[in-house]
Amino acid sequence: MIAHRRIEAKIKDMMLKFPVITLTGTRQCGKSTVLKNCFPDYGYVSLEDPDVREFASSDPRGFLRQHGIHTIIDEAQCVPSLFSYIQTAVDFSGECGQYILSGSHNFLLMEGISQSLAGRCAVLKLAPFSLKELRDSNFLPAGLTELLLCGGYPRLYDKHITPSDYFPSYVATYIERDVRSIKRITDGSSFIRFVKLCAARSGQVLNIAELSSCAGISVPTAREWLSVLEQSYVLFRLNPYYDNFSKRLVKAPKLYFYDTGLLCYLLGIESEEQLAENRMRGSIFETFIINEYIKSRIFAGQEPGCFYWRDTNQNEIDLLTLQSGALDAYEIKMAETMNKDFTKTLIKFSDWANIPPARLHCIYTGTTARTNYGEFLNYADVWE
Repeated sequence: MIAHRRIEAKIKDMMLKFPVITLTGTRQCGKSTVLKNCFPDYGYVSLEDPDVREFASSDPRGFLRQHGIHTIIDEAQCVPSLFSYIQTAVDFSGECGQYILSGSHNFLLMEGISQSLAGRCAVLKLAPFSLKELRDSNFLPAGLTELLLCGGYPRLYDKHITPSDYFPSYVATYIERDVRSIKRITDGSSFIRFVKLCAARSGQVLNIAELSSCAGISVPTAREWLSVLEQSYVLFRLNPYYDNFSKRLVKAPKLYFYDTGLLCYLLGIESEEQLAENRMRGSIFETFIINEYIKSRIFAGQEPGCFYWRDTNQNEIDLLTLQSGALDAYEIKMAETMNKDFTKTLIKFSDWANIPPARLHCIYTGTTARTNYGEFLNYADVWE
């Protein structure tokens, strides 16, 4: 069964407007599959193949001539010199939709695009399955805890692999193939320890000094390793929202992982019982919800435009979304029972930021309801 992704419509639209399309995202999130499904008449070549890579590197003109236009070039960042020759080819033709590039190394890929293909290339991002995509493909697990444990990597669902079988090899492959090709990280065990320490801080305000101290590395090294994790779409930073309604604000970003299945694995959570009892279950659910919002935006080819807010008195809003100048505030609670205490900070924030009650929301695991102190939304009903 072909699992259609919600980004497909945006990819096809951009193909009519740009000579080159680039699809980037974490390894094994389904980029090649999406592109092959969208454009079955296009040729496909992967530069991870050593022979193909050597051909493209030593004779780029011959490589492009052999494969012609209307070709998907996977892991394009493996041959950076190829981008200049693609530029020459697309400028000569002027045709839209000539080449489709994909790759997992965002830094290397974007470096090549910015140097040679600026203005000629539309860049889109893919992430693991969203809840809606799992539901559309009949892959959706029976319950929320199973969904959080599995995450959204397509291979788990396509090949019926358990998280305990999938993620150890995924992490090992990531270290061997991705991280060491971006930065010269020679001590893989120290880096894995650092990644696990980051996992333990998912949903928390980032304190670089504390994180580096716990990892036994310098602050500059911690910054560099965080950059590597961001560039390879393992984690992201959610920036704080600033405005003039309060001067006493926390201004450090919060850390989040892109996939709850990987997050649970790094935290050593292997069963639904462990997840139910783990102190981070709320943070894992929060990670899931914020990711769902981000996926809803990037799959439509839009910038996420999301933040969090916290003041020095520990008043906090988990998620703020800013679209077309309008601000919506969300509290995220892993609870089935509606509780008006969940919205206390929302109401305070509404007064400070002058947000109408209709833009206050609490996402939880219970039944959707509108109350006089905010809208309660079931996690499965948001961001269709």
